[in-house]
Amino acid sequence: MRVTDVSAQQSPDAMKAVVHHVYGSPDALDIREIDKPAPADDEVLIRVHAAALNAADAFLLSGEPFAVRAMAGGLRRPRTNHVLGRAVAGQIEAVGMSVAGLEVGDHVYAECAGTLAGYVRAPERFVAPKPAALSFEQAATIPVAATAALQGLRDRGQVRAGQRVLINGASGGVGTFAVQIAAWLGARVTGVCSTRNVDLVRSIGADDVIDYTAQDFTTAEQRYDVILDLVGNHSLAALRRALAPTGTLVLSSGGGGRWLGPARRIASAFVVAPFVRQRLRPFAATQDKRDLILLKELAESGAIRPVIDRTYPLGHAVEAMRYLGQGHVAGKLVIIMNDAH
Repeated sequence: MRVTDVSAQQSPDAMKAVVHHVYGSPDALDIREIDKPAPADDEVLIRVHAAALNAADAFLLSGEPFAVRAMAGGLRRPRTNHVLGRAVAGQIEAVGMSVAGLEVGDHVYAECAGTLAGYVRAPERFVAPKPAALSFEQAATIPVAATAALQGLRDRGQVRAGQRVLINGASGGVGTFAVQIAAWLGARVTGVCSTRNVDLVRSIGADDVIDYTAQDFTTAEQRYDVILDLVGNHSLAALRRALAPTGTLVLSSGGGGRWLGPARRIASAFVVAPFVRQRLRPFAATQDKRDLILLKELAESGAIRPVIDRTYPLGHAVEAMRYLGQGHVAGKLVIIMNDAH
């Protein structure tokens, strides 16, 4: 990682940002001074206080699977000064002419591109008030990860009270929220995680916890009404064995190599689905302000609480990305941006 020398006399129209100009490892990252963005008529400019890392950041940095390169702006290399990050909590610095309901000074959170920077612009339709009960660091964990958990369980899984729900990958960024949201929906929740995270998963509301190093849930007798697979470490056939005869399998992960990524597994699910009674539902979350507002209410009521593994200052972004890439994060990683303005 290269840190470009940024003078103490930083221009008021500039900011620090975590950018990359080639696809590759965290060593491709560069912290440099770039122009501060200006909001369009339907956007707000957010002064970033905290930005959470997500799996998408690792994919965009590596450029694999190749399909993600469209999001970074180029097949051979990302666009100039491509800024990583998709989840933010901060304070509104400026508002576009057509924005209504948000004002300068408001504390907000959002999902938008380029959040590992001093400032980020975001469409008003994706920005919501920050949960008052949470710090900026806690709030930044919600927009991507908790939204995915909510939509995967409520919309794709159609979880109902009294159902048995299994979360495969319960200690991860999405998984920790999924355990809590499934419990809020009234389900009996089983979380699957490693030995070191058993107590964590139980503490956030799982009724049962399976240590995958000691037990394979796909070969046990228990059947589940809904399985949310966030790991992709079992075949479709194995997951279906653990599913009730008319249960629902929500797929949000999977291998497939440099070109296809999880698309190969998703295609397999589409091929099998018409011939079985079980519902096989590939899933990708979408940005939704209404869900951010609901998640704000859940956070303020105590129904969900963010789990943060580690926080890092901006200058240690490479260390954070390396840790993210190891695949052992319990909860979320958060970059604190107080030195980026």
